Amino acid sequence: MQSIDITYLNGPDIAALGLTDQEILAAVEKVLDAQGRRKTVVEPRVHLVPESSDKGHFNVLRGYVEPLGVAGVKVVSDFVDNYKQGLPSEMAILNLFDPETGKPLAIVDATSITDMRTGAMTALGAKHLARKNSKVLGHIGARGTSYWNVRLLDSLFDFDEIRVHSRRPESRNAFGERLSRDLGKPVKVVEDWESCVRDADIVVEASRLPEPAPMLKTEWIKPGALVMPYGTMSAVELSLTDIMSKVVVDDWSQCRKGLPFGALRAHVDSDRVTEENLHAELGQIVAGLKPGRENDEENILFWHRGLSITDIALGQAMLDKARGMGLGQTLNFARY
Repeated sequence: MQSIDITYLNGPDIAALGLTDQEILAAVEKVLDAQGRRKTVVEPRVHLVPESSDKGHFNVLRGYVEPLGVAGVKVVSDFVDNYKQGLPSEMAILNLFDPETGKPLAIVDATSITDMRTGAMTALGAKHLARKNSKVLGHIGARGTSYWNVRLLDSLFDFDEIRVHSRRPESRNAFGERLSRDLGKPVKVVEDWESCVRDADIVVEASRLPEPAPMLKTEWIKPGALVMPYGTMSAVELSLTDIMSKVVVDDWSQCRKGLPFGALRAHVDSDRVTEENLHAELGQIVAGLKPGRENDEENILFWHRGLSITDIALGQAMLDKARGMGLGQTLNFARY
């Protein structure tokens, strides 16, 4: 008879790990390189909508990372009014498995993983696609992932000016105060989209609109900017892709026609963005198979929808560090 045990990492365990910015970025960049080299499997996410999408829904992400020898499934909830109950809008669980036998390996609180890996994707997109001398960041949204967007971006660019905006004054003010404290520099909280976005070197749109609305105007984008929209509901104008030298995504299979949600959904459905005119997936750029930014004049758009393999990579990095620190619990799953 053999015993199958699983490792359980809860929220306090994850916090105690204290993953550094560099550890987060390294884990995600490594798996992007593997994706670019076709050493991963990314299954398109599926959604469970209990009542209506504007109230909230569940995302189910699935993937396999060959270099790590692990497969995984993450279920993440996204409920916009959770703040009224003192809860984060996004909460998640990651399950890791042995891809050879299907044996469960771990259960990990993936709420912070979701935030960290999204921020890492945003930052790594900018590393390869933004101008190297980018000094002004305009960030729309104060959701859970927003903190890690700004923190990890600033770790790479050390911005001279950071502007933030979100719909509710209390959320944007608290967001700005937290960032200013943690980054040790002023963060400018602005009251409207234009003041945040106009003439910024890097623009991140992480809003939480109840339905698509063209809140971010194409005319506000400066020459040579990098724009990274990833809201569930589109907040950009159809004309945005008309001024872009390159459009990059994280995974085309999750952006193609026939799928719901996403910042460029209307652009894909109307054939403004197609597999043929797409410049690259970010993993191909990280792996050196396609070029990233080639000059300072290019306008570049990077649309990321969220990769299961980045959850898996970051979850595995947390498990490895937890073993060395003696963190986590061992639970018996079964005896056969």
